[in-house]
Amino acid sequence: MVDGALSLGGLVGVVLSAAFVYWEVGRYAAPQVPRSLFDERKEFFAYTAGLFLGLPLVFVYLLLTSAVANGALVASAIDIALLAGATELAQWGLGRTVYFGSSEATPFYLLGMRAGVAAILIVGAMAGYLGGAALTIDGLGLVIATSVALLAVQVNGALVSIRTASAGQAPTGGPLSGLAVGFAAFAVLELGSALGTITGIASALLVIGGLISSYRRLRRRVLATIRGPVEERTAAERPRFGRTDF
Repeated sequence: MVDGALSLGGLVGVVLSAAFVYWEVGRYAAPQVPRSLFDERKEFFAYTAGLFLGLPLVFVYLLLTSAVANGALVASAIDIALLAGATELAQWGLGRTVYFGSSEATPFYLLGMRAGVAAILIVGAMAGYLGGAALTIDGLGLVIATSVALLAVQVNGALVSIRTASAGQAPTGGPLSGLAVGFAAFAVLELGSALGTITGIASALLVIGGLISSYRRLRRRVLATIRGPVEERTAAERPRFGRTDF
């Protein structure tokens, strides 16, 4: 049963996270736009880096689910803080590397990394919920809703943790904001699952609904402002008479 849960978790985790990268990050790549706003090869490497970063984080997540199941509130709070804090630290480090953090397209790579982390956490969720229990409709609904919520927590957290400033407004976001949002989201998820299957599904849907709205708002603020690489034109390609292309 454990092998089956791991296989199902791996399938669901990869499908959900890869679908997110394909649709959400892919919308900023050619042919959806005239010119890709990021390096597709770096995006793939960032997703792969997230998979490896998720391996130690999933052990913290399993400790968290165990602590919640046993009613250990202090241990649960510590595990949530470790899980959210380690993820923020990983994003902070990745965004300051020469390879991923040296261009305007860094937010795309951070999204890919966090999607990879979500894929591994989903494997842990599947193994934790289905590894020692018979598969039921309610249980399957809970684990699917939790899996989508874990992906939402990660990708929304990627954008929340990027400090941005709008015209006439003070800068918002940053690692501390990402830590606070991640802590609250994990707390709601785990508290709901501890109170029962139906409550767990409702909590997961609540997290999904709230974070999707936040993600869409942040996507317009962070990703829509990226213009991508500008290539030097030859004399023959430049607009004549000093005109400007729009």
